[in-house]
Amino acid sequence: MKKEHKNYDEDFKKTIVSLCESGKKKSDLVREYGISYTNISDWIKKYGTITTSTGEVTTNDEILKLKKRNMELEQEVEILKKAVAIFSKK
Repeated sequence: MKKEHKNYDEDFKKTIVSLCESGKKKSDLVREYGISYTNISDWIKKYGTITTSTGEVTTNDEILKLKKRNMELEQEVEILKKAVAIFSKK
């Protein structure tokens, strides 16, 4: 038998994460909404809130975006350093 793959919209995923963070058990959500335990865990990793040491609240998704942007900026800095080195020799 072939399993049916369901697509859930982002709002639904965030709602499920919010329910988990408010104290609802994952097992209850699995039964109530017919979603897998693995899906819920993955959504919590992506959309769950994280409180930093400074008290700021963010999400894993936002942290990943910031890491990606940071890496891009570091690459740009390296390119600019090499360009400065090349042009300063002339």
